[in-house]
Amino acid sequence: MKNKLSPSIMCADFFELKDTLHLFKKAEIEYLHIDIMDGCFVPNYTLGTDFVKFLKGNTDIPLDIHFMIENPENKIGWFDFGENDYVSVHVETTKHLQKLLLQIRERGAKPMVAINPATPICTVENVLENIDAVLVMTVNPGFAGQKLVPSTLKKITDLRNFLDNSGFGNIEIEVDGNVSFENAKIMKEAGANIFVGGTSSIFNKEHSITDNIELLRKMIL
Repeated sequence: MKNKLSPSIMCADFFELKDTLHLFKKAEIEYLHIDIMDGCFVPNYTLGTDFVKFLKGNTDIPLDIHFMIENPENKIGWFDFGENDYVSVHVETTKHLQKLLLQIRERGAKPMVAINPATPICTVENVLENIDAVLVMTVNPGFAGQKLVPSTLKKITDLRNFLDNSGFGNIEIEVDGNVSFENAKIMKEAGANIFVGGTSSIFNKEHSITDNIELLRKMIL
C-alpha cells in the first residue's frame, strides 16, 4: 500500500497559498487535508464552503476533506467535492453513518470514517464495506500543535490488524495529529499509510516546505 502525504491546509500561510499549492504540485503531494470545524463538535471554527470551492478551482490535487461537525448529513451538500477526493466524517457525529457514507460515494468521492482518540475501533465494524479509509485522530481534534496521545499508536496497529483479519486489507489508515518527522516513522511502522502533516512537519518553520516534504517522505519509506 502506497504511503501518501496530505498537508493540513489550516496550518498554511494563506498569504502564500498560491505559491504553496505550486510547491505541492511539484512535490507530487497526494492530497490536501481540509479541516471543517463548526465550533460544536470541536471548540474551533476553521475552513468553509467558499475556501473548498477556491481550492477545487485552483488545483487538481485531490482534496482530503475532514468534517468535524455535528450532523454532517445536513451540511455536506454545501461543499464542493467529487471524484478522487477523500471525505471523512466522524462516527461520533451522526446517527446515520452508513447512509451518509453512501451519499459521499454517490458523489464520486471516497468515504472515510474518523475516530477520536478515545473512540474504540469497533465503531467502524459495521461500515467496512462502505469505506475506503479510516482516519485515526492521534490528538483530540480542534487545534494544531497538540501533543500526541500515546495510546493512539497501539490503536493504529490494532486497527490495521482488525482490518486485515476482517478481509479488508485494502482499507487505508490515515493519521492526523502531531505527525512530526519522528512520530510519522512510528505511525508508519504501526500500520498507517496516509499522513496529515502540519506545524510539526510540512509547515515546520525551521526549514522550507520543500525540504520538509522530502524529509517526511524519507521517514515514511
